[in-house]
Amino acid sequence: MPGHDCTLCPRLVAYRESNRRAIPHGFNGPVPSFGPSTARLLIVGQAPGVNGANTTGRPFTGDVAGRLLYATLLKTGFASGSYEERADDGLKLHDCRVTNAVRCAPPQHKLQTVEINTCRPFLAEEIASMRKLRVFLAIGREPHEGILRVLGLKPAAYKFAHGSMHELPNGLILADSFHTSQYNVNTGRLTAPMFEAVVEEIRARLN
Repeated sequence: MPGHDCTLCPRLVAYRESNRRAIPHGFNGPVPSFGPSTARLLIVGQAPGVNGANTTGRPFTGDVAGRLLYATLLKTGFASGSYEERADDGLKLHDCRVTNAVRCAPPQHKLQTVEINTCRPFLAEEIASMRKLRVFLAIGREPHEGILRVLGLKPAAYKFAHGSMHELPNGLILADSFHTSQYNVNTGRLTAPMFEAVVEEIRARLN
């Protein structure tokens, strides 16, 4: 896990410093993972949103992207408590962990390839630490490809598609979902039943 003042990506560092001035109450640092390291399910997003995880300090918390995610985890038994879009809402995850492929918020929600590559060792470290891991859930194409690259697999061999369940050579499963972003939800590209179906399939495979 990178330190709170990680200096590896100059552009992201500069953005972090500007956010510390603009959002002085915010977390404004590499966002740590949420959930037990003993979990069998690892959910991977791309990067924190500036007004979401960057501000609250918890993945997918504080903006629209987390609403569908955590509501579904609550519904399927991967979480308990209540999700109130803040890190101290008491929400707990069960057999599930949430992280991002890149830990710092990027300007305009857009990452550069060098930043993705630079942060990848931290995702690799995360995966290696989860001894009971059985299933990945990639929230979007970029995390899908990032997971595969960490595992030394070629993304071209595992096409991203919402609802896909890729059985990997190491015995793990890579599940795909469209991102739970406000845009996807508002346009109907991703509906609650569509996302719930993916998580319910994961639950069935873990039972």
